[in-house]
Amino acid sequence: MDVLLAADGGNSKTDVAVLAADGTVLTTARGDGFRPQTVGEDAALDGLAGLLDAALADAGAPASAVAHLAAYLANVDLPDEEERLEKALLTRGAAPTVTAGNDTFALLRSAATEGWGVAVVCGAGINCAGVGPDGRVARFPSLGPLTGDWGGGGELGRAALWHGVRAEDGRGPHTALAAAVARHFGVDRAIDAGLGIHRGEFDADRLLGLAPAVLAAAAGGDPVALRLVHRQAEEVELLGTVALRRLDLLDVPADVVLGGGVLAARHPVLMDAVRERYARTAPRARLVVPDEPPLLGAALLALDHRDSPPDAYARLRATFPRRR
Repeated sequence: MDVLLAADGGNSKTDVAVLAADGTVLTTARGDGFRPQTVGEDAALDGLAGLLDAALADAGAPASAVAHLAAYLANVDLPDEEERLEKALLTRGAAPTVTAGNDTFALLRSAATEGWGVAVVCGAGINCAGVGPDGRVARFPSLGPLTGDWGGGGELGRAALWHGVRAEDGRGPHTALAAAVARHFGVDRAIDAGLGIHRGEFDADRLLGLAPAVLAAAAGGDPVALRLVHRQAEEVELLGTVALRRLDLLDVPADVVLGGGVLAARHPVLMDAVRERYARTAPRARLVVPDEPPLLGAALLALDHRDSPPDAYARLRATFPRRR
C-alpha cells in the first residue's frame, strides 16, 4: 500500500488525513492545536507524530507505506520556520518526503478555483498569503503586534475585556461587552475576569471564546462592539487587497478565500462589512468562504507533490468529509 498523509493544524485543533494514492480518503483524525511557541517545538512535534500514527493505525496502513507528508500548520509563519519544520519531520521519519508550510496555503488550495489567489485566515489570530498564476508568493510575517497585525479571536477577546473594564470604571463609554465578559468567565464584573487572569485563576486563552459575544453585541447595535467588528473587517480587507496588489491581481478576477473560525462562522455583521470593503477596493475579487475544511487543501497539496492524475483529485473532492 502506498499512502499519503496530510495535516492542517491551527491553534485550537489539528486535523490529519490518510489518503490512498488514487485520492481515496482512508481516514481522518483530529487532535490538539499545533502551538510550538507555547508548549515547545519537541512537544508540538510529538503531538503531531502521535496523531499521524493513530490515523495510520485506524487506516490499517503501516508507517512504511507512507510516501509523502504534506503538513500545513499555524505558528509556522516564516519561510525559515517552514524549512525547519520540514527538516524536523524528515529527521523524525514521518515520511520519506515532506512539504511543510503555513496553514494559510492549505486554506487557499482548498477553495481557489484556479489553484491561485489569496487566502485570509482569521481564527485565533490573523494571517494572509497569496499565490499568483505565475507562482509568485505574497505573504506576511503574522507575528501579531510585532509585525503590524491586528485581529482574530484573541485580539477581539482582549479588546472586549479592555472596553468592558473601562466601561465599568468610567474611563470608557457604556458597552454590552462588560456584561458579556462577566458572563463568559462566570464572574460579577469584567474587572473580575481581568484580575482572575492576572492571578492565574483563569487561562488567558479563554479570551478567544469572546469573539462570538463581540459579534452578537455588534449585531445588537452596541457601538463599541460595532467599531471592533468594523476594524476587523478592515484588517481582513487590507491584508487581501495588499496581497492582490503585490501579485498584480487587484484589477483581474481572483479568488479571495476567507477562513479561520471567526470568518468561517459567516456572521452577517462581519461578513457584510468585509464584502462592502472589498467591493470598494477590489471589486473584481471573488470572496469565497469554503464549506470544506482546510485539511482538504493539505490533501490536495499532497496529491500535487505526486503529480497525481485528474481522477485522483476528483475522487478526493467527492469523498472528503465536510467541515466539522
